[in-house]
Amino acid sequence: MQTLPLTPDAAGPASPPADELAAAALPIAARYGLALAMVAAATVVAFVVEHLIAAPNLSLIFVLPVVVAAALMGWGPALTAALAGVAAFDFFFVQPRYSMAVDNPTDLWALSLLLVIAAAVSSVGAQSRRRALEAREAAGRADALRALAHVVINAAEPREVTRAAALALSRVFRAPAVVLLEKDGALALAARAGDATLSDADEAAARLSLASDLATRGGVYPAQEASFDFWPIASAAGVLGVQLDNADKGRPAEPEKLVEIIGAYLTVALQARGRG
Repeated sequence: MQTLPLTPDAAGPASPPADELAAAALPIAARYGLALAMVAAATVVAFVVEHLIAAPNLSLIFVLPVVVAAALMGWGPALTAALAGVAAFDFFFVQPRYSMAVDNPTDLWALSLLLVIAAAVSSVGAQSRRRALEAREAAGRADALRALAHVVINAAEPREVTRAAALALSRVFRAPAVVLLEKDGALALAARAGDATLSDADEAAARLSLASDLATRGGVYPAQEASFDFWPIASAAGVLGVQLDNADKGRPAEPEKLVEIIGAYLTVALQARGRG
């Protein structure tokens, strides 16, 4: 196959995807810092109301940061809030005050119960959050594929289909994506989404994928210098690429399954419209 420099199709790049899943998560350090800040706020509240509430019941105030952290930030920050809450309650509100020592067995029981409750809440809350995020991600993928199917059915021009395929890839993986098709004996960039930019190494990996009819993985031999993964779509004489090292939640376990679906849509549409 003759190889020429990869250049964008005259139609230009597709618009960046509108991600309809959850907003990008806070950095790890920020999540843990926010968990500790909520514990500090709970400590201030406890100081305000301690003359109204007995010490064992006062400990329940420190469960609230755990609940919030588990629901919004996951298991790690929630467990951090639980441990910090127990330490703050012990240091500031258990006799002798301003010490980690515990004189009264009742207070020791309150501390132990607080730790158990907080740990259980953090586990349940984090699991619920994970399931909710997974459900939203699955719904987002389904919506991206449904949008692509709508374009395949209704679009008159192959360029519209290739744009929609790149956008679907980008939305499904939340990462930059490209569609490259063979044109005049060379691969040409037909569409891109998510501000995708191909390096020389990416271009070489794309050509290798099409020539060998095998997927190539960026950063892995023989595409060590590439940042995109490419999958050949032989029946459409092209490749689909996704920059999975930039994916929001890391590399998916089996990305080829979703790529195959999008590739099948693209193949059917291009064959039906004669590639244009």
